[in-house]
Amino acid sequence: MATLDLIGLRKSFGDTQVLRQIDLSLADGEMLVIVGASGCGKSTLLRLVAGLETPSAGSIFLDGKDIAMADPSARDIAMVFQNYALYPHFSVFDNMAYGLRIRGLSKDDIKRRVDETAGLLGLGELLARKPRQLSGGQRQRVAMGRAIVREPKLFLFDEPLSNLDAKLRVQMRAEIRRLQRRLGVTSLYVTHDQVEAMTLGDRLLVLHQGRPAQFATPMEVFERPADTYVAGFIGAPAMNFLPAELTDRGTAARLDAGPVIRFAEGRRPGADGRKLTIGIRPEHLITGENQLLVHVDLIEPLGSETLVHGHLPTPDETPIVVKVSGRAPAGETIPFGIQNAFLHVFDRDTGLRIDALG
Repeated sequence: MATLDLIGLRKSFGDTQVLRQIDLSLADGEMLVIVGASGCGKSTLLRLVAGLETPSAGSIFLDGKDIAMADPSARDIAMVFQNYALYPHFSVFDNMAYGLRIRGLSKDDIKRRVDETAGLLGLGELLARKPRQLSGGQRQRVAMGRAIVREPKLFLFDEPLSNLDAKLRVQMRAEIRRLQRRLGVTSLYVTHDQVEAMTLGDRLLVLHQGRPAQFATPMEVFERPADTYVAGFIGAPAMNFLPAELTDRGTAARLDAGPVIRFAEGRRPGADGRKLTIGIRPEHLITGENQLLVHVDLIEPLGSETLVHGHLPTPDETPIVVKVSGRAPAGETIPFGIQNAFLHVFDRDTGLRIDALG
C-alpha cells in the first residue's frame, strides 16, 4: 500500500507533446480511473508510472520516493494488460508464480501465495490448465492473480476488460472493484469506457489532448463538468448542447431555437449578449411542455425507456437526444420542456463552465 504523487509530469515524442503538466496525488488505497478519448495520453501516463517510458519532465513519487528514473523492476508495481500477456506454454500456477520465482522466493512461499490468490479469484481448480483452456474471463482473473501474488505497492490496469463481452465486463468490473477494496492497494485504471470510469473510481482524471480536463469524484464530474468536453464525454447518451445568448440583464438565456430559459434566482452568468452554450442531459428534458419542438429523426425503444434522436429548428439543425420513460409520444415533431434546475452553462468561445452569481 502506498501514496502516489505526480508533479509537473510531461511527455513528448520528438516535437509532439503527448502529456502536459500532470499534477495529482493519490491517497493510500485510492483507486483513480483515467479516462478520455483515444490518443489523449491515458496509456502513456500509465507507462510513465510503470517505468516503460521516461518522462520528459516532472517527478513520480511512490510513498515519497521519486521513481521517475528508476528501473521498472525496482518500482514494486504490478500491471494488468488489455491482452492478458500470459505465457501460453505455462500452466495457470506457473503464470502466477513466475514473478515470484524471479524474485527468489522459496517454493513454500510461492505455493502459499499462489494458492491464497487462486482461492480469492476462484481459480483453485484451474491451476493446472494452460491459458488456451480458459475462457476470456478466466484468463483475465489469471492476469489479475499474477499481479496480486506480488503484493505490490501499486496496481496499474490498462483497459483490462476491453476484450470481454458486455455481460462479462459487468461481472469483472464488480470483481475488480471488490478485490481492490479488499486488498486496499492504491490503483490506476485506464479505460475509454465511461461506465467503467463512473463505477470503479474513487476519483476520475479526464484527459483531453494530454491535459487534465478535470480531476474530481465521479459524481462531481457528472454533475459539475468543468467544460463542454467533459460534459460531452461523461454521460450516456451524451449531454445536449444548445447555443444561446444572455438576455434580460443576464438573468435568462435565449436559445437559438427560440425559447427563453430563466436561470435560478440570483444566478447571472454575465452581461446581455454574451454567447453561451446551454447543456442539458437527455434525461432532463420532459414531455408535456412546449418549450422545444424536436423534429424526430430516429426513435430507439430500449424497453423501459426510449431515446428520441432529432434536431431543433435552427439554421444548423442543432442535434438533440431525449430520454423518456416507457414509450415516446407519437409524431414527426414532439414538444419537450427543459428542467431548469439541471441546466449547465458554458462559455461558447472557451467551452469552460460558468458558475458566476450576482
